[in-house]
Order: sequence, then structure tokens, then C-alpha cells
Amino acid sequence: MRLYGLIGFPLSQSFSKRYFTEKFEKEGIEGCRYEAFEIPSIRHLPELLQKNPGLAGFNVTIPYKQEVMAFLQDLDGEAESIGACNCIRITNGQLKGYNTDAAAFETTLLEQLQPHHTQALILGTGGAARAVRYTLEKLGITYRYVSRTPGENAWSYQELDAAIMEAYPLIINTTPLGSFPKTEGKPDLPYALITSRHYLYDLVYNPPLTAFLSEGKDRGALIKNGYDMLVAQAELSWNIWNS
Repeated sequence: MRLYGLIGFPLSQSFSKRYFTEKFEKEGIEGCRYEAFEIPSIRHLPELLQKNPGLAGFNVTIPYKQEVMAFLQDLDGEAESIGACNCIRITNGQLKGYNTDAAAFETTLLEQLQPHHTQALILGTGGAARAVRYTLEKLGITYRYVSRTPGENAWSYQELDAAIMEAYPLIINTTPLGSFPKTEGKPDLPYALITSRHYLYDLVYNPPLTAFLSEGKDRGALIKNGYDMLVAQAELSWNIWNS
């Protein structure tokens, strides 16, 4: 039995486990199982690996996409450039890290991207934000981070004024704000300044219409949730594990 899985914390509901279980059934893939491994600290990873010697690969979600890199023996070039890893392949006990977030984000972002979406605000600064940044740089889209505290190349939410909101019509939420079960949460943006020229992309997939996206929809903006990105990165992970 080949075992695959997901590590993160918390994992109250796992898209990946449901997706891969259904994939195995639909496609008649036998001898494979996918489990969610909730670990309260990345320090528990060696123990998890020891207890599950059949583990052939696993995905990584919040908050371990950067911390997991210290436990790897090898790192794919793209993951190294991004500085975050969400997919691990295990071969003869050796862990090699990859990043499938960037490619999955790019594919799904381009579906609705318009010629005037040349500048973007990245909400959040975690591991997913790094994959978004990498993709925007690849596409030639200028970006600035938005965080609770201002810093290098980062504005605080309080600094966002009419001029910034007009100049940066692409807004990408990489934070877990608004995800189940705390669905009322949303980034602290001046939503009254959003127009039909804006494109709001939320990496959150549950609920499908987050409070963040709902604000954009009400003002005629293009919106996109993270479901298709998750599907794309899951398939990319499967290809890596079986290449």
C-alpha cells in the first residue's frame, strides 16, 4: 500500500484527502491511500515519518511551507527560488521538496487576467505569498505586499488609499482570513474603493464565496477562489510522486 498525505496545523477539514480518495476511486487507482496528518509543530515530522514507513510523498500546508525545508535532503530549483515548499517526494528515505503552488496559481490566475492588471497587492507574507510573488515576477506584474505592519516592499492596511487602490487593480489574498469555520473574517481593505476594474483572487476555497470575494462581487469586480488552484496543485503533486 502506497501512502500519501498532508501535513499542516490545523487540519479541521482537508480538501486534499477528499480529493485524492475520490481520485483513486474514480480512476481505479489501487493500492494507494491519502491521509491528513495534523502535527502541532514541524518538530514532529521525523516521528511522523518513522511511524509511517510506507509514506511515498506528502503535501504541506499552513504553517509549514517554509519550516519543512530544514528537513529535506534535496530541493527542486523552483522551490528553492520561491523559498517555500508544498510537495515532498520520498525516495529511499530521502526527502525532496517541490513547489506546485506557483504553477497552479499561474494557470488559474491567467483565466481572467486583463491587460490593465499590471500591478498587484499581495495580502499576507507567508509561504503561499512567496509562490504568488514568484509567479507575478515571472509574468512581469509589479507587486507590493500588504501586511498588518509595514516593512520593506510592504504597506500596512491603513496605508491603502484611493490612489493605491486605483493603481493596483489585482488583489490576491494569501491569508487564511475568511476560511471555514470563521467565514466572517476578511482582510481589512477599503472595500468602497473597489471597482469593476479590479480582480480579486482568494487562495481560500471554503467557502467558495468568501467575505473578501463577496465585497468584490458586489462592486462588479472579477473574482476567483482557490478551488481550481488546489485541484491543479494536487494533480501536479501526483505527477511528481509518480514520475
